Amino acid sequence: MPEPMTVSFPPAFLWGAATSAYQIEGAVREDGRTPSIWDTFSHTPGRTAGGDTGDVAVDHYHRYRDDVALMAELGLNAYRFSVSWPRVQPTGRGPAVQVGLDFYRRLVDELLSHGIKPALTLYHWDLPQELEDAGGWPERDTALRFAEYAQLVGEALGDRVEQWTTLNEPWCSAFLGYSSGVHAPGRTEPQAALRAAHHLNLAHGLAMQALRSVLPARASVAVSLNSQVIRPLSQDPADLAAAQRIDDLANGVFHGPMLQGAYPATLLEATSSVTDWSFVLDKDLADIKQPLDALGLNYYTPVLVSSPERAPEGPRADGHGTSEHSPWPGSDDVAFHQTPGDRTEMGWTIDPDGLHELIMRYSRLAPGVPLYVTENGAAYPDKVDGDGRVHDPERIAYLHAHLATVHRALADGADVRGYYLWSLMDNFEWAYGYAKRFGAIYVDYETLERTPKSSAHWYGKAARSGQLPPVDAL
Repeated sequence: MPEPMTVSFPPAFLWGAATSAYQIEGAVREDGRTPSIWDTFSHTPGRTAGGDTGDVAVDHYHRYRDDVALMAELGLNAYRFSVSWPRVQPTGRGPAVQVGLDFYRRLVDELLSHGIKPALTLYHWDLPQELEDAGGWPERDTALRFAEYAQLVGEALGDRVEQWTTLNEPWCSAFLGYSSGVHAPGRTEPQAALRAAHHLNLAHGLAMQALRSVLPARASVAVSLNSQVIRPLSQDPADLAAAQRIDDLANGVFHGPMLQGAYPATLLEATSSVTDWSFVLDKDLADIKQPLDALGLNYYTPVLVSSPERAPEGPRADGHGTSEHSPWPGSDDVAFHQTPGDRTEMGWTIDPDGLHELIMRYSRLAPGVPLYVTENGAAYPDKVDGDGRVHDPERIAYLHAHLATVHRALADGADVRGYYLWSLMDNFEWAYGYAKRFGAIYVDYETLERTPKSSAHWYGKAARSGQLPPVDAL
């Protein structure tokens, strides 16, 4: 029987894990931090599973040194985290609160002392509530405020952080936050969602300019998109048109302006009944289209669509939570289908080929721009066994399959520089509260004790060797 082929990654490949501030930090009322939209949303009855909030989360604010030590023990060489905007700039305006920035200075110093490269995301959904009270992302002023915030953080941490990301998954911020309402701030206004998408684009472009004015030349500035793999149910023209409509709303609405300096004409036409796009001003598209140093891609599962004539029975299956309101403005004539195959606890189909498809698409759309998989992972119903360990072979198989796909993309010519597992540890999973566990490290939510799962040890072995161990290596 032949030996299995060794899957080896480039020596400089980054093996990381990712988190976000509201999901792990806790300490929501300490050191001057004020409420974000997620504090307000999670404290509103009926918005999150079990009424869960991020008030304590996994208390990373006080336990960050232990968490960094765990990363180092596992062999990770990169860590992607986000800065809490209301911890640094409580009202979204004015000077920074230095004690808030000090937390991130300490965190970054701790990472560097363990040889772990920090990758900082400026916005992972925790808009200061005061800015939402003034209108939120549908208002242009929020983009201007974001650029000022970006400059404050850049000035404080630019001497020690080389990898910067402006926004994480702006699609979720715009469409889950302002159209379907299943994410904070919980609004169900399709026109506001499209306005929010544009002003998130503008915030990205203005923040890139602000960062470049203060960061050293070696810094890399990127954006992380949850661009989706949209597949038509068939090659029927009506199904192909449905796929194009959702591709525009999922992907083109962001990569069009960011990479090509224009919104897709098909998007503008399809949403003309929702808005006239008059909020796009003359200089905006030039401000948005800034040269990227890198591009982050977040991937979990593909989306299968058709014309309404082929709609499946039962509730809309678009994979973004249950809501009577659609996250897709102007797409009432599109039907969503459950993709075939095994699923994670989120109900998301496991499809590694979709990640390859996504990477190769953006290799073509952004030639010469290094790519990073900035989120990929799976939720399973993990538990501590009688031996005190957490065995999660399903997650190991998931990671092996997706990392093998990244390797295939590298062999096909894609310039993929790193992979960030979602997530470092179990945490507050947005509207799902603490019910879904994505972490490589298990967290007991009563004691907050951390226990690396089997997948953490497997992934650590891959990180230390630069090669994929067999799925049964442990």
